[in-house]
Amino acid sequence: MELNSDNPSGYFKGRGAQVNPHNHFLKNDYVKEHVEGIDDWEEKDRKTTFIFGDAKSVVNKVDSPDVGMAYSLNPYQGCEHGCTYCYARNSHEYWGFSAGLEFERKIIVKKEAPQLFRKFLEKKGWDAGIISLSGNTDCYQPAERKFKLTRQLLQIALEYKQPVGMITKNALILRDLDILKEMAQEKLCMVYVSINSLNEDLRLKMEPRTATAAQRLKVVEQLSAAGIPVGVMVAPLIPGLSDHEVPSILKAIADRGATKAGYTVVRLNGAIGGIFEDWLEKNYPDRFDKVWHMIQSCHGGKVNDSRFGERMRGNGNIAQLINDTFKLHCRLNKLNLNPIELDSSKFRVPKAQLNLF
Repeated sequence: MELNSDNPSGYFKGRGAQVNPHNHFLKNDYVKEHVEGIDDWEEKDRKTTFIFGDAKSVVNKVDSPDVGMAYSLNPYQGCEHGCTYCYARNSHEYWGFSAGLEFERKIIVKKEAPQLFRKFLEKKGWDAGIISLSGNTDCYQPAERKFKLTRQLLQIALEYKQPVGMITKNALILRDLDILKEMAQEKLCMVYVSINSLNEDLRLKMEPRTATAAQRLKVVEQLSAAGIPVGVMVAPLIPGLSDHEVPSILKAIADRGATKAGYTVVRLNGAIGGIFEDWLEKNYPDRFDKVWHMIQSCHGGKVNDSRFGERMRGNGNIAQLINDTFKLHCRLNKLNLNPIELDSSKFRVPKAQLNLF
């Protein structure tokens, strides 16, 4: 694992992961044994870098019955938000990178995403099923401010009348309120905002480059006021750290116009287990044993359960208590009373414009 030799405290400020675990797809690895050695230059560049990929497709079919989406579209791989628990970290290993710090520092930009999206929508037999933006990494992560791929994708979706769902924890989504309002008028979009804590100290440590909880509540309020169907994913809940916030979060989002809410209990599969364990030890040493054992109690004595139907909610007494509390406060706040329905019947492939000159 990569250690921070630049900082005596051993902590990378502004990053969620504090280590670079070995990519199990790679046979070889390297470690830095002497800070004064010839490879000292590698420690100096801690900035985020962007890598332009060469994707062949951009819409993926989702087979998991637990995530509530049939198709996902991700214009970026890796995410500078740096959420320590993020399940997308493991997918960064497929690209030859670490699920740790490299997931946050090396962002793959699919610059051809808009063209590939058009190509996908024009496939014969496409039935205009709902496509979810941010099925893996956040489509409004900091890179979007520069590259504007998500805005282009929304413009295409509106042009083709293709319904989309979105989930984000970044207030940058308000930049695209003009497109989202027009889509909502034709029942072509819904948005989920991710809020798993109202505690700013916890947010800074666990999700270091995301919008504050106050900003996210503002997003919920402004989207709702604009007529855009909005829900909140209270996810993932961390037993012993954030699960007690369920009542206050659900009341706050309902007061601001959200009509739907869902949740997951944290699961630490693959390399994420070691990344989160290291983070928890460094940030909450006094609570480490309690929190770690509570997570294990939700997954049959492990920190991850891969079984469909169990892995996202967990099982056991603590998981059941979280579930009961969530359902109760959804009922008290009148959440999840009606489904959000999008309209696929308006889908059309625009006619090609003839060039007369």
